[in-house]
Amino acid sequence: MNTLPPVLHEAVTQILGAAPQAAIPLPGGMINQAARIETPFGPLVVKWNEGALPGLFASEADGLERLRAAGALRVPKILAVSDAASRPLPLPDGEQESVIIPSFLVMEYIDPLPGDIAEFARRFGESLARQHQTTTSENGLFGLERDNYIGALPQPNAWRMTWPEFYRERRLLPQLAIALRLGRLPGDREARLRRLVDQVDTILADSRSLPCLLHGDLWSGNFLQSGEEAIVIDPAVYYGDREIELAYIQLFGGFPPGFIEAYQSAYPLPGEYLLRRPLHQLYPLLFHLNTFGEEYWPQVEMVLLRYGC
Repeated sequence: MNTLPPVLHEAVTQILGAAPQAAIPLPGGMINQAARIETPFGPLVVKWNEGALPGLFASEADGLERLRAAGALRVPKILAVSDAASRPLPLPDGEQESVIIPSFLVMEYIDPLPGDIAEFARRFGESLARQHQTTTSENGLFGLERDNYIGALPQPNAWRMTWPEFYRERRLLPQLAIALRLGRLPGDREARLRRLVDQVDTILADSRSLPCLLHGDLWSGNFLQSGEEAIVIDPAVYYGDREIELAYIQLFGGFPPGFIEAYQSAYPLPGEYLLRRPLHQLYPLLFHLNTFGEEYWPQVEMVLLRYGC
């Protein structure tokens, strides 16, 4: 059964040179719709969104290609990406009307498969460690040459010299501004958050990590198991301190037992990591507060209390 909108079905047919034979709905996350399509080239995934933010899928494709180039983690291959576009549709009376092709992304479909969970965890942890060890921004700065998205929220990435500066100006303050706009900070919440933001340089003063390529949104919903190999999806990449990647992973859990131990064995975290971890978890917590609402404030408050704010 075809679940693709007709205009999207036609656009994908033109790109592939063959019409999809079937389309099976897939979980597309909180933002997009997705389907597995059967084609002469094998199964593929189409993600689409009729109201996508400009460049949303282009940012995702760019992130996946950067991860692929790093050579440590497996990601789906990208076949096509397009922002929303209008095209004329002929009508029976000879007139034409304009229809909108939604933004879409076409990529490789990889089967989720069971496998030895201990071996999967070991290989996954070691692969992420290898990526963090072997990728450094060419200019030695923190950030990226383009902005992108985390979920449906903008993620500014303009380069900064130091990690504390980048984390304060490109991660915490933009989320604080969004929270204010959405009315998420009644009472003294803004003042407390700003007090903590003012401590960023002090708390992160001893961080010595080089800017490495981060997935940027690595939680349990953004990887799948295919045998004993991890497949990562939906990145929000930039060059940053690896501690924030591990802090995010440990924030909500859902990773296989032995994953952290495998990472630590391959690329040990500094002893001060645990002191900095709550601050590094503040960015994903503010993102979740801004995306999902009040249920995430208690965890934000725990971070504030941890640092006396």
